[in-house]
Amino acid sequence: MELPAGWVWARLGDLLREPLRNGHSARSTKEAGGVRTLSLSAVTQDDFSDRNTKITVADPSRVSDLWLEAGDILIQRSNTPELVGTSAIYRGSDGWAIFPDLLIRVRLDSRVNSQYVALFLRSPRARSYFKSRAKGLAGSMPKIDQAAINGLEIPLPPVAEQDRIVEALEGHLSRLDAAVATVRRSRKRLTNLRKSVLLDLVPEKVPDSWAVSTVGQAGTVQLGRARHPDWHHGPEMRSYLRVANVFEDRVDTSDVMEMDFSGIFEKYRLHPGDVLLNEGQSPHLVGRPALYHGTPPNVAFTNSLLRFKANPDVMPEWALMVFRRHLHARRFMREVRITTNIAHLSSKRLKDVEFPIPSLDVQKQLVMRCDESLAAIDAMDREAARTLARADNLRRAILNRAFTGALVPQDPADEPAAALLARVEAERAAQPKPKRTRRMPAEPQKAKSPEVSAPAPSPTPAPTHSVQQEFDL
Repeated sequence: MELPAGWVWARLGDLLREPLRNGHSARSTKEAGGVRTLSLSAVTQDDFSDRNTKITVADPSRVSDLWLEAGDILIQRSNTPELVGTSAIYRGSDGWAIFPDLLIRVRLDSRVNSQYVALFLRSPRARSYFKSRAKGLAGSMPKIDQAAINGLEIPLPPVAEQDRIVEALEGHLSRLDAAVATVRRSRKRLTNLRKSVLLDLVPEKVPDSWAVSTVGQAGTVQLGRARHPDWHHGPEMRSYLRVANVFEDRVDTSDVMEMDFSGIFEKYRLHPGDVLLNEGQSPHLVGRPALYHGTPPNVAFTNSLLRFKANPDVMPEWALMVFRRHLHARRFMREVRITTNIAHLSSKRLKDVEFPIPSLDVQKQLVMRCDESLAAIDAMDREAARTLARADNLRRAILNRAFTGALVPQDPADEPAAALLARVEAERAAQPKPKRTRRMPAEPQKAKSPEVSAPAPSPTPAPTHSVQQEFDL
């Protein structure tokens, strides 16, 4: 990428006042005299959160150089592939807290605008760089090391332009963040509205004209076939659905697997009208139901799912409504058993769950009303999701313009960034290399008490001079 006049490419490691520093992890404590320590979740994609802290028994003699200063940037060195390298700037009081081992501190030269660098670390270019440099063994969280962070190339403008970019960006992003927060609140209200529709149409106290039954009496419940390595190959390979395919009122067929069903396929074969429920899931999602409409055809199901086949006096669509009602009312959560952080809903426990049965005419009316109401809610939710996607595109566009010199005008009178970089490099070269000394055991000393530590960081004030611009997506 060609940079504007006065800009220069600089390695992050060449802009540091101090070497990168990993934090220190220690167990939590409720006793007085502990050390306030950030949690990994204090650093989010949106910003730094001062609420996510804990008190630990960290040895003060080992963490004396880990106390945060305003302007420090914290980077997550381990997370999912999409989130590894997530960063945020600390704007609070010096010495308020230390940081854990899963965070890396970036402390920049005072002549570099730390907010400019922090905003660049949120850009698509930096996020893509960290994702590509993350390493990890199969089944483990990918990690980035200090060498990768030091090697990140940053488009560095003159100092005065850095300040102008930060001011403009904070204005644009603050308005965008406010809009996104509003849309997210709207989606949460839609979720509550969807729940209220189901609770109203399938009430807990049913009318006297309705029959009060159980799931086991309203139809048959069957657990799917267990998976086994011996059945990965065989003479009768068949497609099957599993928990990853069944969402609320939706069967995802983008990733359907196969195994051998020799001699038993008909037992586990799905038929249109079957209701599938998640047998094993996180507690609030266990029992998540969907109606199988016949697509894909000729498929079976595994023991991560339960199948409900309705009796003649129960419409499959009504059964789906009842199960969705129980999901949102968290009725299934009262029946689960948890093993290794996974909640399980056994067929025996599912059979005992209450199942109201009105007449077929009433079922049809209620199903129609439910479909109309939920269709309107789903349409609003899809529009909200599209709005959030457009906001993400706009955010990327703004950040891209900022770090290619297209957000604010250049001033030929600004000192080129190369001059600043040369001074930083010269001063670093002139400094004597520190001698390595053997650390001696320190005398026990009183730990910093959280009761007398500095107050939590105050909110960042809104920019006073913002640049209003429009961007084409």
